Amino acid sequence: MKTKKNKIVTFEEHLDREYGIKGTSKREKFEQDYEAFKLGVMLQEIRKRQNLTQEELALRCGTTKTYISRIENDASDIRLSTLMRIVHEGLGGNLRLSVDF
Repeated sequence: MKTKKNKIVTFEEHLDREYGIKGTSKREKFEQDYEAFKLGVMLQEIRKRQNLTQEELALRCGTTKTYISRIENDASDIRLSTLMRIVHEGLGGNLRLSVDF
């Protein structure tokens, strides 16, 4: 039996191989989806640290439990104004944005 040696690669090399190099449409889609995922997880962690249910957070910021759940599980469709309201009114924080080139 012939065995294949595994070569250790960097995470960036793995992404290049699986999703294409930066700038390709498949890689850009992956990067956008990953950022949305991170945002959803971050909001969920903050909510849980504050011992809030999704329903309690929704009531604080004037939205629904279903919408909070959707954001926590796939934040790709969230409006900036809604995100700001969730962070400020719902979680008592301030939202800061940055743009990288």
